Amino acid sequence: MTFSQSISHEQELDFVAVGAHPDDVEIACGGTLAHLSRKGYRVGIIDLTDGEPTPLSPGPEVRLEEARKAAEELGVCLRINLNLPNRRLFDSFEHRVALAKVFRKYRPKVVVGFGGRTVMASPDHYQAMLITDAAVFYSRLTKWDEHFDGLAPHTISNQLSFPIALHSLDLPESSGYLVSDIGDCLAQKMRSIACYETQFPVGRKRVFGVVEAMNRYHGQIAGFEAGEIFLTYRAVGTDDLMRWAAPAHAK
Repeated sequence: MTFSQSISHEQELDFVAVGAHPDDVEIACGGTLAHLSRKGYRVGIIDLTDGEPTPLSPGPEVRLEEARKAAEELGVCLRINLNLPNRRLFDSFEHRVALAKVFRKYRPKVVVGFGGRTVMASPDHYQAMLITDAAVFYSRLTKWDEHFDGLAPHTISNQLSFPIALHSLDLPESSGYLVSDIGDCLAQKMRSIACYETQFPVGRKRVFGVVEAMNRYHGQIAGFEAGEIFLTYRAVGTDDLMRWAAPAHAK
């Protein structure tokens, strides 16, 4: 099942987050999506699979409705499910092209997805990372129109990654990392996660405490009330070192 919700589907997106399953993106970077949406950026979510079956969900229709409510809570303007196979998600040419088509259609400036392995969690996460990396590249390729339904090539300005491990503060290897301030959107993020009643019943409520604690820790190390970590694979530069190092004293 593929679905989307949007105010105007044909407008280009600014920021797109890619998850393997509905709820991945909410846990990893839901606060940032809400924060950017509040600022007026056009934000989208792409779920590669419907996440089903899972032990307490009666079926994919329920999970997709939870995803719709979560997207509404975050204020994003578009959510798409590519309906690739859950538990059997593999990096393949067909899956790369399916995601690249979405990038070509909605032409996002920035794409974020999984960074690194999630040991003892779903192997779909790592496969989603590989698919996203390849799709960002495929999106800009010319002279390959037969694979992309005539959609014009699109070059994505930047790609970031999010870690989603809830059992460690260690970060995957990258050139560096950024902390996104979500102090004003932490409660909104937690409400979006709570939309997934089939995934976080009473017996799993500790997940909320873990997510909030990690976000508060990551925010504190950057001077914010709460924050979300993003890995960057390019060096981060500035044309005014004082403005970056001491913004209150910059000229």
